[in-house]
Amino acid sequence: MKESKETQFVFGKQNYRLLLIGCAVIALGFILMSGGGSDDPNVFNPEIFNFRRIRLAPTVVLIGFGVVIWSILKNPKTAK
Repeated sequence: MKESKETQFVFGKQNYRLLLIGCAVIALGFILMSGGGSDDPNVFNPEIFNFRRIRLAPTVVLIGFGVVIWSILKNPKTAK
């Protein structure tokens, strides 16, 4: 009398897809944050305080974290 056990993943296919998209958005945000430094430590480069590094990149990272949290909390059984 062998019982057949069906293995089920905790997340559905759509959850994993959203998780990967969220990780890619987070990586994009960190890429947007990079750069703007100076090769010479005695020279100040005001480029580090531009819109992309101060406003856009952290917003993109937070959106990515939101997508990741949403992918974890999304119930795969209600997905069509």
